[in-house]
Amino acid sequence: MVAFRLDSRLRGRVDASDVVQEAYLEAADHRSDYFGGAERAPLFLWLRGIVANKLLEAHRHHLGTRMRDAGREVAIDPGADEGEGLDATSAALFAELTGHGAGPGTAAAGAEVGDRLREALGAMDPIDRETLALRHFEQLTNSEAAAVLGIHENAAAKRYVRALKRLKEVLAGMPGGLSEVRP
Repeated sequence: MVAFRLDSRLRGRVDASDVVQEAYLEAADHRSDYFGGAERAPLFLWLRGIVANKLLEAHRHHLGTRMRDAGREVAIDPGADEGEGLDATSAALFAELTGHGAGPGTAAAGAEVGDRLREALGAMDPIDRETLALRHFEQLTNSEAAAVLGIHENAAAKRYVRALKRLKEVLAGMPGGLSEVRP
């Protein structure tokens, strides 16, 4: 989850394992709050929430500080900012769907597909993108995704299927559209 959602501009500054370690320290400090509560989410989702908060803190610290703003850095790798212009979830989906490298023979075709995919993700509803991220890439169950999104389990299942269908339709409707998007 952390590696998936870590902003690409921070990859040289922040390691996913550091975020997880800080989250576990936070969880250890607050475990009595979790175990002492009458109604509680599953332990996995409680821990995921703490990890998400630590990840948000890392983003704020490195991307929100003017003097150390990672957004001001220039990437040596020209392909490092391929998800540029997308929100965090869209950029993570883009990176996962396009893969992390291409041979020289497929680079031109990959750039065209990347442009179509970037446009498709930008056209999708934010909750659809988040549903795809939770279910497909974080591999949460319907009930876990529903708890994270604050919706019913059946609604989460329907949203996931609809989000996949919408992504496929958007891509298929583009010039030279992709004929098949697989979960």
